[in-house]
Parts: sequence; C-alpha cells; structure tokens
Amino acid sequence: MNNSTSSIITIGRQYGSGGRQIGQEIAQHFGIKCYDKELLEHAANDSGICKELFENHDEKPTNSFLYSLVMDTYSFGYSSAGFSDMPMNHKVFLAQFDAIKKLASEGPCVMVGRCADYALADNKDCFSIFVHANLDWRISRISGRHHNSAKEAKDMIVKADKSRASYYNYYTNKKWGSATSYNLCVDTSKFGIDGAIKTIIDAIETFDNCKK
Repeated sequence: MNNSTSSIITIGRQYGSGGRQIGQEIAQHFGIKCYDKELLEHAANDSGICKELFENHDEKPTNSFLYSLVMDTYSFGYSSAGFSDMPMNHKVFLAQFDAIKKLASEGPCVMVGRCADYALADNKDCFSIFVHANLDWRISRISGRHHNSAKEAKDMIVKADKSRASYYNYYTNKKWGSATSYNLCVDTSKFGIDGAIKTIIDAIETFDNCKK
C-alpha cells in the first residue's frame, strides 16, 4: 500500500513525551522528510549566520524580544538596516521562521518544535500536533534512556519544558501546550508511542480527505 500525504505536519512536544521519535516514524510512514535539528542547518545556510549560533539560541527565550519590531523587520527582509542592528537572538528567530516557510513550500514534511505551527499558521496544508504525557511516565522514560536518577530526569524535564514554553509563548500569540493552539493533542502516557503514532496517522489521513 502506498502511504502518502499532502500535509505539512508540525509537532510541539513536552520533553520526554516521545515527540521527536513520533515525528520521525510518521515521516517514515508517509515517505517524507522530518526536520528537527535539521531546521537549524537550513536556517544557517540560507541566512549566512553560523550554525553554532542557532544551536546556542535553539528554543531558548529572550526577555528583550519585541514582537512588533521583529515582525516589522521580517516584512522588510534581511537587507534592511533594522535587521543588521538586531540582537542575534532576533536574527536567529527570523532566519528560522524563513527556513520553515521555505521548506514547507517544497512539499509535505514533518517539522518538530521551533514554533513551526505558528510560522505556517496561514498554510492550509498545515496540521499541528502537540505530544504530551504525565510527568511520572516521562521521568521513567528519560531516566531509562539517559541512565540517570528520577530526580535528575525530573530536573531535565522541568528545565526543558520551561524553556520551550517560554520560547513559544514569547514568539507566538498562542500558549504552548494549550489544546486551542493545536489541531490535535495526544497523550503518549495513555496511548503509548505506537498507539500515538497510529492515532496521529489516522488523523492526518482524515485531514487529507477533508481537503479533497
């Protein structure tokens, strides 16, 4: 059977919920590309900003961000004086925003994190997903993968979730993890990874059929 989709799938995820693995397996199912850290490389190549700077600012919030300033500068492009004078974290966000739009224009794919759902809010083919799970389930999963204690795993989860939430809430007009911000929310502690993948694939196929 030939599995195909006409959709661009974006995945927001709590740390330890399995969102990245789910994104990779969904992309494999449909025979499309999955962009996670690869988004940073594309943004770096297109903007001329070195990749290390993207990694340093990856999904990390900034308290000095001015939404209107960034969006005004985005509308003028990189050549504007405003962009040249911007702090690096603003430039990184805009370059990533551009890279997401460019990759989406090339066809169906899966994008993990980095406000991709917001960048593609006006794209009729975008289907946004948020993957979450209860804390104990995530602690068990992370401690098993990293061979650390439950306390260390919990600290990693709390820190990563706080950073992702701050980044998303700062750069978008939506709330990270809120059901109203996404087309579908899936709890992997209830479904399991395999069950979540099946649920999401079914939802994407329904979405594709509704577009026809």
